[in-house]
Amino acid sequence: MGTNVYICDMTMEGGGLPDIAGLSKRLSRQRQEKIQARHFEKDRLQVLGAGLLLDFGLQVYGLREREVRVEYGSNGKPFLADYPQIHFNLSHSGSMVMAVFSDREAGCDVEGIQEARMAVARRFFTGTETELLEALEPGAERNRMFFRLWTLKESYLKVTGEGMRAPLDSFSMYLDGVRPAALDMNADLRPLDYDFYEFSVPNYRAAVCLKGREPEGAGEVFFSFQNLQDVV
Repeated sequence: MGTNVYICDMTMEGGGLPDIAGLSKRLSRQRQEKIQARHFEKDRLQVLGAGLLLDFGLQVYGLREREVRVEYGSNGKPFLADYPQIHFNLSHSGSMVMAVFSDREAGCDVEGIQEARMAVARRFFTGTETELLEALEPGAERNRMFFRLWTLKESYLKVTGEGMRAPLDSFSMYLDGVRPAALDMNADLRPLDYDFYEFSVPNYRAAVCLKGREPEGAGEVFFSFQNLQDVV
């Protein structure tokens, strides 16, 4: 069935916030409890948005979020207990939420672009990645590159389920090909068996990682940017 990627802006037209309590009633009790457990409105909005986008994406498969059982592996990665053939992953940052659905194991990450965290890059990125950033003048271009690298690396960690437990400098992103690739720093820069896709919306960077490498043009990746009104 290929891969579907969705990004949704959770702000209403005019910049207002949605009715979090009302919209959460569309979702499962598990998701409602997760929303209620957040202390800050911005966090409740992000958890709500992730649930709504999960519900939206599942409709392609004839399913709804409130009808499925979401469970978590030993590494904390969520999965659909009764539909192991459907892989999904969620991410959120600022007012944006992101979801990927695929017949391949998948990870995704979306991040609002801020000032490049060079201290983080020097400590956790590979030398090649840090040199790439340092070659750029401080400002918008360096900021975009930092979060390009960050989302690509984070999407890989999420598809593997390793999260921040895996060293960020154990693999290096190669950006000069048709698509980005991850090179294994522990195996003579051998390309890792994953495909990467990138997406950009104003002031954000986003990336998807899929397990298994396929030839360019093989498989179908559908991307859609949604407004909140589109998903409820």
